[in-house]
Amino acid sequence: MERWSESPVWQSFSGEVYFEHRRPCDGSLLTRFRRILGEEGVEELLAQTVNVAVDIKAIDPSELESVIVDSTVQEKAVAHPTDSRLLERAREKLVEAAKAEGVELKQTYAKEGRELGRRASRYAHAKQFKRMRKVLKRHRTVVGRLVRDVKRKMALSPMSDRLSEILGRSDRIVEQTRQKKRQGEKKLYSIHAPEVECISKGKSRKPYEFGVKVGIATTWRGNLIVEARAFPGNPYDGHTLNEQLEQATILMQDTGVVPRTVYVDLGYRGVDQDNLQVEIIHRGKSKRLGVKCMSRLRRRQAIEPVIGHLKSDHGMNRCQLKGSLGDSIHAVLCAAGYNIRWLMRMILKHGIRHFLRLIFAGMVRTNEGYFPRNLFWNPSWT
Repeated sequence: MERWSESPVWQSFSGEVYFEHRRPCDGSLLTRFRRILGEEGVEELLAQTVNVAVDIKAIDPSELESVIVDSTVQEKAVAHPTDSRLLERAREKLVEAAKAEGVELKQTYAKEGRELGRRASRYAHAKQFKRMRKVLKRHRTVVGRLVRDVKRKMALSPMSDRLSEILGRSDRIVEQTRQKKRQGEKKLYSIHAPEVECISKGKSRKPYEFGVKVGIATTWRGNLIVEARAFPGNPYDGHTLNEQLEQATILMQDTGVVPRTVYVDLGYRGVDQDNLQVEIIHRGKSKRLGVKCMSRLRRRQAIEPVIGHLKSDHGMNRCQLKGSLGDSIHAVLCAAGYNIRWLMRMILKHGIRHFLRLIFAGMVRTNEGYFPRNLFWNPSWT
């Protein structure tokens, strides 16, 4: 909203005639509007980009039958979750919530907490892990004292949801930073985003990524995105294929085409019986595939630069939206932005006249002007 009020280009693009210094609306209105739309609402935007690509003949409908499916990680806007950072953030949020509730704490440990965080980072950098663990133990004791102090003083009075939530998350952080990890325990990697998961993709440069897994599907030829969906819980790639194909079918239902052939990597092995409606092709079946299928399989890697553009050009590298719903909406909006830019490239490639000819070919001339042939048209108007 602040950038909109300072940029005449943005205001002209959004339909304003005169430059305005004031904001058009409150910033929270965008958040509420996005929450009302939900994932289904933004999926409609992605579906319309596919329909436009078919209507202007930028892509043949038969090309939608072959898709490439892959998964990536959409990282959340959180700091790297070290134990010392998590403990210090838990202390800060707990003191802040207690003061908002009117609780008078015996001690906040503000100066000591900041110093403990700095010492832990320096010892870790110097690989003096015995000293680092001693500092973490003290930091854990500080947060535990604050948790018990708040619980004692709020024992006889009703506790707000915010304070109860912070207390529960602080308890989790104190327990997970101990030396022995409990079997099957799910770690908390962020105070404000508990839905964040630690996902390992086998990259040497970045072995762990903190966010949510996202499935992407593109056309085999043309690299148009026809599906984008977030999968919380870090499921196995093959177990997400059925839901990905279901979403792709829904988004392409206006075109009358359904996916028939799917090109995947080895992460999608062993799910042929769960997806009998499509033919799954990967290099693990190389001895059973013909020459034509093997040559088409070489193009499976074309989805990798698409994922790279989604992250570098369209904001998927860092999700700023709140909660699991924000993860789902953000993944679909990034894919819709990619498709809109894809349509602009196709218009420049084939020429403006070609697309104007296609648009007017689908319209009916009347005495009142031009009307779309399929929308708001009555034969009696002619």
